[in-house]
Amino acid sequence: MPRKNSGMWYEVHPTPVKGEDGKNLVYVRPKSGQKLTMKELEEKCEDYNALRYGELSRAFDAFIRVAGRFLAEGYRIETPIGSFAPKLSLAKQVTDASEVKDRDVRLEGVEYNPGKLWNREIQKWMDGFRRWQNADTQEILANKEKLEQVMRECIQRHHGYITASIFSRASGLTLYSARKQLNEWTKGNNPKLLMTPRGKEHIYTEI
Repeated sequence: MPRKNSGMWYEVHPTPVKGEDGKNLVYVRPKSGQKLTMKELEEKCEDYNALRYGELSRAFDAFIRVAGRFLAEGYRIETPIGSFAPKLSLAKQVTDASEVKDRDVRLEGVEYNPGKLWNREIQKWMDGFRRWQNADTQEILANKEKLEQVMRECIQRHHGYITASIFSRASGLTLYSARKQLNEWTKGNNPKLLMTPRGKEHIYTEI
């Protein structure tokens, strides 16, 4: 079994909301850059729980196919890791229930409720928190010349476009601040970027 860790690394970042002292409130999040791929998770399960490599992926594949079918019929799926349910919305505002038509209903996605299981499991391994001295967002945003240089280098590396997530990783900004800065470059009399919707995100290209 894996050893108990020595604490969760966390970062501190400002929010756009002002506190009573007029300064930006802050929030905390786990240290960025820590990620396990499915392949790495398979290897951990093989090491710690004697699972044969590939068993977890096959189980996920089977679950997604079967659960997806019943979610499509409106079922809530209860599992040991939480519940899953289809999330619906209306394509327009309606105040009279009798006016709702089938064509007005939209599938927003799947709602996940982990319940208390994850908290209990995580608490078994946790040993407090440790602050990671992440870059100061306000300090990064103050150096507009350097940010613009980073933006142009990213565009060059990514074949003429950039996204908020790409810019966030390259600049050290949070995703929120990266998106806000990119949007600023699309405004004014002499914008530097053009924003174009692409799926759930936007891409930015030079003008």
